[in-house]
Amino acid sequence: MTVQDASTVGDLAGRIRPDFILGVAAAAFQIEGALTADGRGPSSWDAFAEKPGAIVDGHSPAVACDHYNRTDEDISLMQDLGVDSYRFSLSWPRIQPGGKGPINQQGLDFYDRLIDKLLKAGVSPMVTLFHWDTPLPLEHDGGWLNRATAERFAEYSAAAAHRFGDRVAQWVTLNEPVSVALQGYALGVHAPGRRLLFDALPAAHHQLLGHGLAVQALRAAGVAGTIGVANVHSPVSPASKRLGDGLMAKAFDLIFNRVYADPILLGRYPKPPLQVKPWFRALGKVREEDLKTIHQPLDFYGLNYYYPVKVASGRGGGGDGSAPVINPEMMAKLPFHLAAFPEYETTGFGWPVAPEHLGILLRELKDRYGDALPPLFITESGASFPEPEHTRGPVHDADRIRYLASHLGQALRATAPGGIADDVELLGYYVWTLLDNFEWAAGYSQRFGLVHVDFDTLERTPKDSYYWYQSLSKARRS
Repeated sequence: MTVQDASTVGDLAGRIRPDFILGVAAAAFQIEGALTADGRGPSSWDAFAEKPGAIVDGHSPAVACDHYNRTDEDISLMQDLGVDSYRFSLSWPRIQPGGKGPINQQGLDFYDRLIDKLLKAGVSPMVTLFHWDTPLPLEHDGGWLNRATAERFAEYSAAAAHRFGDRVAQWVTLNEPVSVALQGYALGVHAPGRRLLFDALPAAHHQLLGHGLAVQALRAAGVAGTIGVANVHSPVSPASKRLGDGLMAKAFDLIFNRVYADPILLGRYPKPPLQVKPWFRALGKVREEDLKTIHQPLDFYGLNYYYPVKVASGRGGGGDGSAPVINPEMMAKLPFHLAAFPEYETTGFGWPVAPEHLGILLRELKDRYGDALPPLFITESGASFPEPEHTRGPVHDADRIRYLASHLGQALRATAPGGIADDVELLGYYVWTLLDNFEWAAGYSQRFGLVHVDFDTLERTPKDSYYWYQSLSKARRS
């Protein structure tokens, strides 16, 4: 760690409240491996990963980081890191292989042991109930296009609540429903690989309905922890002052941000501009009682932030790389495209590194939702950068240190007295992610971890960013 890195630690540590939570985040499918162990059933992602060309270089998630068999090692890494909390997801098909019917006790036992080990290590568990791995039998029945999947999700959530509800500090119902609907059902670049464009909107609605039903199930079970949801949000701006760019930016803001947050926080879907209203016709047919179910009181709202979005009218291809793996063929069918931010450096994914837009986003959320916006966690924040597949020494990732320091610093400044979003209550910050992992359609080509993983030997090597975050964790307590 350089002198400059040490100075950022001191500056940030001095601005972190004693009750502010520092954590790391991960997802079951991306790290666990052991896809056929302990009675786990197949998921939509298992099937998708077997399709030729679906995953970069044909990478397989079968082993991933082998976290299933290496939980002790990974918890030790977290304990040494000094974080307060670990946000992880439960694998629905590991707990309920068919997506309905019998519960797999071996799957429950695995997470029972994981939670107990975390608590023994002094790391508080934040549990995400759904991080994209739909049980395959449900996907065969339509997946999130089928209303029944929301009801099945509530039943699974109840089983998890009854088993773990006494020990989990925070519950997250869904992670990024927009990513499932947009990338999985609209563009086809994620599981299940459907290419429905705006006809994918029922998959958004049914996820939101599942969220509301899951909140009800958690509360009915009397869980001790707090309850929320995690959405990815991006501030959206038009590429120019042209009317067409402005209209398309408003439409994209609805598609990416408001279709998910508005019904959860306000109990209604947003009204689209008249010119694009036909795109959203599927949301005009929802039941009023569904909106009441979706609009459950929440203890917190999880914000995943990675990059801002700039939108231009007119058909384009894959855009500028400022979105996750994009399908150029499907994007070319849309009347808008993503424009570049040439003023910013980019990550390995091509995403603009724009920490000031996090403050802008916090302000926008508070302005839009007012008192309806619960206290916030930044439930994911991180970046991939090119790194070697194998290492025998230190991994110097100064870009990641700068990224994390600037984004956490922006969040703290924005919500401090006199900041741009000083009326937002920010509870904590979770780094995505602890370990390099299976990064969905990008396979093992994108490394987000504080810890380097050699995917041949599975050896873990803490990077410089790990030691930077460790120093920050220690300094804020001194």
